[in-house]
Amino acid sequence: MKKTYKIDVDCANCANKMEAAAQKTAGVKAATVSFMTLKMTVEFEEGQDPKAVMEQVRQNCKKVEDECEIYL
Repeated sequence: MKKTYKIDVDCANCANKMEAAAQKTAGVKAATVSFMTLKMTVEFEEGQDPKAVMEQVRQNCKKVEDECEIYL
C-alpha cells in the first residue's frame, strides 16, 4: 500500500534527511520525499498499520530535522 502525505520542510537537504529517516523506519518498504512539491510518498510493508508506522516515521524525521512536519 502506498500513501502520500503533505510535509513542511525548509530546504532540499532537510528533505533528503527526512527521506533517509523514513526509509530506515520499521514497516516502511520505500519512501520518497519531494522538496519541490512538499510531499512524502510511503510504501508500507505487507500487513503494517499505516497510521502506527507513520507516527514512528514522524518521530524519526523529527530526530534528524526537528522543524519538519508531516501532516497525517
